[in-house]
Amino acid sequence: MAKKSIVARQAKREALVEHFAEKRAALKAEGNYAALDKLPKNASPVRLKNRCQLTGRPKGYMRFFGLSRVMFRDMALNGKIPGVKKASW
Repeated sequence: MAKKSIVARQAKREALVEHFAEKRAALKAEGNYAALDKLPKNASPVRLKNRCQLTGRPKGYMRFFGLSRVMFRDMALNGKIPGVKKASW
């Protein structure tokens, strides 16, 4: 599990991106890059990192499920993800 401070930092970045999304889009459309530079760095969506919703793990992230590979496997084997079952042939 990721450190709570890292998960909290990510949540703060997500909130900033959402808050400044319209303003960033308007400034980009105008081409006003000087004003864009004055916005907070963490308001840029490029600074976001995909993380597991349950553990905050950044590696092995599966976008469709929003989980890391470790939690996906655990939940799939326990039958907690509908429509997913272990393959056997």
